Amino acid sequence: MSKGVDIADRLVRFSVRIIRLAHSLHNSTVNKHISNQLLRSGTSPGANYEEARGAESTGDFIHKLKVVLKELRESIYWLKVIEQAKIIPSDKLRDILQEAEELSNIIGRSIITAQKNQRLK
Repeated sequence: MSKGVDIADRLVRFSVRIIRLAHSLHNSTVNKHISNQLLRSGTSPGANYEEARGAESTGDFIHKLKVVLKELRESIYWLKVIEQAKIIPSDKLRDILQEAEELSNIIGRSIITAQKNQRLK
């Protein structure tokens, strides 16, 4: 399995975990808002990564990866809000937060590598 497929699969699994987490939130005005924000930011990285894989240029690829990173960072923000507001216990968020951080680091390094390669052309 190639590295790209592995990241794509991890992003799909991350999206599924976000969907399940959002679905588990109790139905209140605050939770609806948080759930909607988290669903948007947490399911977007996988779709944008797939767009990046089909990019028409290196610049387009880098731009789309930056969108992936931005959405992952926003997801981390909402997960931390959920944690600090004690909507879901910290121990139940630990794994998904760690995965979001790892994916962010991987995508961030990919952006740096792509930018270096672009400058070498």
